[in-house]
Amino acid sequence: MSHASISSSFVTAFGKLSANSDDYVPDIVRLILSEARKGRASDVHLVPSESALMMQWRVDGVLHAVAGFDRELATRIIARLKVISGLLTYRTDVPQEGRVAREYSPTEVRVTTFPTLHGEKAAIRMFAENDQLQRLGQLGLPDTVRSRLLEHLGATAGVILLTGPSGSGKTTTVYACLREIIAQSGGSRCIMTLEDPIEVAVDGATQSQVRPSAGFDLATGLRSLMRQDPDVILVGEIRDPQTAEAAFQAALTGHLVLTTFHAGSAAEALTRLLDMQIEPYLLRSGLRSVICQRLLRRRCEHCGSPPRTEPGLNEKCEKVAEGSDKFRLAETPGSTCGHCGSTGYSGRMVLAEMLDPDLPEIARGILQRTDARQLATLAESAGMETLQQAAGKAIAAGLTSHEEVLRVLGSLK
Repeated sequence: MSHASISSSFVTAFGKLSANSDDYVPDIVRLILSEARKGRASDVHLVPSESALMMQWRVDGVLHAVAGFDRELATRIIARLKVISGLLTYRTDVPQEGRVAREYSPTEVRVTTFPTLHGEKAAIRMFAENDQLQRLGQLGLPDTVRSRLLEHLGATAGVILLTGPSGSGKTTTVYACLREIIAQSGGSRCIMTLEDPIEVAVDGATQSQVRPSAGFDLATGLRSLMRQDPDVILVGEIRDPQTAEAAFQAALTGHLVLTTFHAGSAAEALTRLLDMQIEPYLLRSGLRSVICQRLLRRRCEHCGSPPRTEPGLNEKCEKVAEGSDKFRLAETPGSTCGHCGSTGYSGRMVLAEMLDPDLPEIARGILQRTDARQLATLAESAGMETLQQAAGKAIAAGLTSHEEVLRVLGSLK
């Protein structure tokens, strides 16, 4: 479905629903899920205001105003989402998190609610179809990064660290790595995961979800998991020094550990781990590779429109549901291209940099606790292509724009 037809498609389908039907609200929720999936939305935001429930879709990493519902429908729509996700409808004062039952969605959908001044906000995370982004070859990683990563996945020990900010595709990449290992090993390696939460079920892996309220957190679970005789361990995310130390100890005792970590660059990931009191010798001995990635929107191939952003998103959302209508379409400015809605972008591409801690210069830098800027300079001198360099090439090739790079990376320096 084209970007230009997202809103019109939704309002057309919405107009066919009967407000007098007993299933009116369930049908609205079903329509939101199905149309968001067709529109390639990764997230749906249902945001309450004083007079409306505003709906926004995140497409290719950017929020777009889609529609607004009046207050009469707001609480009923949120309540229905909570019902199909197994959440408590009578608790509106605390955050909740759940999964949409399979009978309501054939693909993985996660729902979180959060209390606000004007009622509960709901965020719906739409995960990729089961046949999408399964293997590393489908992700669009740079050839050098992909080939070296495939080599590392065959190792018997060490930590492979996937880094980047939220929304940079780390989880998608780490699950693709898991599937590569399963395919390569043919079932000969014991693969176990510890996640918070489990985002995608992967055949061939034994997956577990932590429960901090029961004392089963990432660090405690990881130490217990090691007694289950695993060959490969996936730790959903390193969030604290205890989890970081347990992950590196697991690597030193003969396990391949895959994990994600929030950091702005591969070099910054190293210094952040050192700041978490991970001993330099432990980091140097246990780390196999660090990959940092970002997602950039691709320039639309079907139109000559310059990339543009949609101004006044919040103001537009506030006005969408004003008046007597229970629903109104969010208008898009001057949409003429049926593929991108004249935003100038369609789809996304991945940028990635890979730092090799075994390089002598990097190894010395780690042991000497060198700062991130100097580590990055050393890695670049040793041949690492940085995110900024990859972005510059993408701009030169016409794949994306300077404005998009500034939005994601902040600069090209």
